Amino acid sequence: MKSYRLGLLALVVLPLAFAAVDEQGFVRLTPAEIEWVSSDRPGIDFATLAGDPTKAGFYVIRARFQPGVMSSPHYHPNDRHVTVISGTWHTGTDDSFDIEKTVPLGPGSYMMHPGGKIHYDGAKDTEVIVEIKGIGPAPSIRIND
Repeated sequence: MKSYRLGLLALVVLPLAFAAVDEQGFVRLTPAEIEWVSSDRPGIDFATLAGDPTKAGFYVIRARFQPGVMSSPHYHPNDRHVTVISGTWHTGTDDSFDIEKTVPLGPGSYMMHPGGKIHYDGAKDTEVIVEIKGIGPAPSIRIND
């Protein structure tokens, strides 16, 4: 029987990485201003750019995978829209956790994770940064973990 565990990937404590909001409400953020926070998975860090993925509503986060680090098979209750910012992101769409079956996606690539669908992803040889957008709350429900 498969075991299921709810994981929030340390999103509860992620600070917003916002630079100052100007008088018109615009926000500008440079890569150097992003505040990365370690997750409960060594080698995976997160930064919250907008919203709060632990609460209802729209959010934008970035995930950074160190070389050789993959997430274990998991799913999210709602759709998530992912854009590769840098590196080559390797994506799997089942619960096999077979790294050799992953599909590589380079910078500028997009992937949609349908709500409730099992997947795993991460970095093989180089650091990878992806930007994830969705509607919260957005827990990761891990499979066999």
